[in-house]
Amino acid sequence: MIEFKLEGDFIPLIQLLKATNLVQTGGEAQIVVSEGEVKYNGQVDYRKRLKVKKGDKVEFRGKNIMVI
Repeated sequence: MIEFKLEGDFIPLIQLLKATNLVQTGGEAQIVVSEGEVKYNGQVDYRKRLKVKKGDKVEFRGKNIMVI
């Protein structure tokens, strides 16, 4: 489990994937989101501009991110 400490009110999903080093670029992040590889709070989510907030869970390729 990766714990990501949120500094503001939210972080866009694309930036979260980059900040946790699960993808190398924003372009790669957009592709994996649009292909349905990312789960947000247990559901596949295709929104690239999704605002991830404290308490949310993101799952990607077997890695879990908990936003704290």
